[in-house]
Amino acid sequence: MAGLLLAAGGGRRLGGRPKALLDHRGRPLVEHAARALRDGGCDPVHIVLGAAAGSVRERADLSAYGVSENPDWAQGMGSSLRVGLAALAGSGADAVVVSLVDQPGIGAAAVARVVAAHTGGTSLASAAYGGRRGHPVLFGADRWPDIAATATGDRGARAYLQEHADALTLVECSDIAEPYDIDTPEDLHRLQ
Repeated sequence: MAGLLLAAGGGRRLGGRPKALLDHRGRPLVEHAARALRDGGCDPVHIVLGAAAGSVRERADLSAYGVSENPDWAQGMGSSLRVGLAALAGSGADAVVVSLVDQPGIGAAAVARVVAAHTGGTSLASAAYGGRRGHPVLFGADRWPDIAATATGDRGARAYLQEHADALTLVECSDIAEPYDIDTPEDLHRLQ
């Protein structure tokens, strides 16, 4: 079970502060998000960087993870998802759990619960909060080419998930995680 952390965004609504570098419990947010994937049962864990990638590499300890840089990060999450899936294509992983760097309320327990929904190469599962689909999301490896082909803009795999809703297993995680995003200065109080 691979883990894929999308951490390329430039934090436009945060005044251009890359979310990966936001301070959380004394370390860059990207470290916490990557550790949640690893501690939740993912190995290998791969991180896609974009905005300020050099600064992220300098300030964060990413030595335990694979790292790719998305030169087209400004085009949105879809391009980072494609870069990450391409990087994991030769890993031998049967599935990947995809998480976002700006959701510190989602930890290893939610990742582990989504990992447990894996049934094979065609698996499709997502954390749910009060019955509504959220992150992290699990994609069986057989689905990666079609997901990459449809991942565009900031919608990532949303269109694919909507089109395949009948095959999607929702894994309720509201008792162990909070799906808030750190998007604006008003959200920064959620960081510790």
